[in-house]
Formats: sequence, C-alpha cells, structure tokens
Amino acid sequence: MSQKSIKELFDFTGKTAVVTGGAKGIGYGIVQRLLEAGANVMIADMADDVGERKAKIAGKKCAYVHADVSSEEDVKVLVKKTVEKFGKLDIFVNNAGIFPGKPVLEMDLKLWEKIQSVNLRGVFLCSREAGKVMAKQKGGVMVNIASIDALHPSQVGLASYDASKHGVWGFTKNFALEMASKNVRVNAIAPGGIATEGVEEMTQGAVKAGNSGGSISPDFTAHIPMKRTGVPDDIAKAALFLASDASSYMTGTITVVDGGYLLA
Repeated sequence: MSQKSIKELFDFTGKTAVVTGGAKGIGYGIVQRLLEAGANVMIADMADDVGERKAKIAGKKCAYVHADVSSEEDVKVLVKKTVEKFGKLDIFVNNAGIFPGKPVLEMDLKLWEKIQSVNLRGVFLCSREAGKVMAKQKGGVMVNIASIDALHPSQVGLASYDASKHGVWGFTKNFALEMASKNVRVNAIAPGGIATEGVEEMTQGAVKAGNSGGSISPDFTAHIPMKRTGVPDDIAKAALFLASDASSYMTGTITVVDGGYLLA
C-alpha cells in the first residue's frame, strides 16, 4: 500500500461533512477547518440567522439546515438534504450539546430529560441516519464531541451533563464496533474548558443566579497545567485529524484535549 503525503492525508477535496451545532463555538471552529481542508460542509443548528449568514459567507461549498438533533424528523431531513445538496456524506461531527448547570437536588425532570435528549439521543439519531448512508457508501467517519466529564466529573451541578457525556463515550465505543466491518470509523473527542459563546452566556447567567454550575470558573482554570482555557480551534484541529486519513487505523477511541486538566 502506497504511503500518502501529509498534504494528501489532510486533503478533504470532494468530501462532504456535517457539523451539528455548527453555527457557533466549537462547531463553527470545526466547520472552518473542514472548509479550509477542501470539504463541502453542511452546518446544522437552530441559530438560523447566524448559521445562514456564516454559510453564505463561506460560499457554495457550505450550506445551512435548521435542525434540532433531538428530533427524529429533523435529523432525517438533515441527512437527506445533505446528500441532495452535495451528493454524499463522508464525515459527520456530532457536536450539538447543551450544558445547563443545576445540582441534582434542585433539578426537575424536565431539565434532566432535555439535556439527555439533546446530548445523547441526538448523537444516537444522527449516528443512525448518517450511518445508514455511510454503510451504503461503504465508508465514512464520525467524530463525537464528548467531554472530559465523560471521564471524570469537573464540578458540582453537571450531573445530568456528565451522565449524557458518559453515554456518548459508551455509545461511541459500541457503535465503532458495529460499524468497523462497514469501513466506517467512529471516534470521540473529550474537550476540557473551551472559551465559546455558549460558555460566556452560561457564565453570565451563573453569576446572576449566584452559582458557577456550567461555567468555567477561575478555580477550574487554575487547575489547568497549561494555564489557559482552550479555544474552539484546539478542538477543531483534533477533529480534523480524526476525520482525516491520518487517523485511518483509529476507531472507538477518545482523544482528550484539555490542557492537561485531567492530570492535575
């Protein structure tokens, strides 16, 4: 088997990717890197104004679809429109997620189930529908954005979020096992504290509410050995690697990108 050059390994020309939650934050960071590498990219989000504007700026290689990943119908439409628009589906990034902070003793069932429906059911629905297309094509890559909280709790108030991300990690491993024979690789990324618009909104809300659940607190940042919070591109570069042929012998793995937080 001939060895590909570095340029060839990261050349996504002719490939089509979907990024859920792709209008902002980590998702948009991944969108930008995939576009830079030459891929066609479908942004899936519920922030229509932002998503449509960014897709328009990116040009004809990028499009936007409104999608609630917890909705089976929305997910089916997303995959259908992607294939109709670009003719195929090679890469699917399950990035959409929410992280409202609330201690278990103060949490109602509605909030618990909302977090599970977006963070875990969404990954299942998107993986199932994208997986059907990839299996038919006999190839593809999925990248699931989990969290360091899938491996170790980071702070009080994220029990529901942690449960959902543990589920994403467990799902990733088993689905990787299922899809290996179909030439589809499935891997996960565990981000640490990443500075995004969503985190900023949560931080401001937490300050007003008098708690820090769901935000990146000064104490959290102080425990990062690299002494900084991450930025979306830190995760985007890892996603690009996992989506590329540079990781062609990797499936069912989780890549931790946390500045060393889990070491402390």
